[in-house]
Amino acid sequence: MNILRWNNWKEPVSTLIALGVPGLVLLVAVEIAGVSGAAAIVAGLAWLGGPLGMVGGFVTLGILVLVSKKIGEYGFDRLFSMVLKGVRDSGKTKKQIFEEVDSYKIPDRMKRALREWVEQFWSQSKE
Repeated sequence: MNILRWNNWKEPVSTLIALGVPGLVLLVAVEIAGVSGAAAIVAGLAWLGGPLGMVGGFVTLGILVLVSKKIGEYGFDRLFSMVLKGVRDSGKTKKQIFEEVDSYKIPDRMKRALREWVEQFWSQSKE
């Protein structure tokens, strides 16, 4: 019996495909967890959830599902602008946003991209 036959993988792969980008995030989180079976799912969700544990992981996946659907609906640029406008309207300055981005433990490439998008938004806004 060949365990790599498509029928054995069809259901879990279809589930991850249905989740879209959050499915990819969950898959990577499970891989990073370094365990297998149900423990891998629990560890992956806990990793995604940070200090809120597995419950936070479920919330994170839910948010990722909503965000990925809205990106598909509105496009990244429009959605990013709407979110950044809301952050700015709540009182955050460009400098504060940069400081917060710099404090995150994310790759430098992502930090640079965020800074560029924020700069572009600020230069195009009329305030």
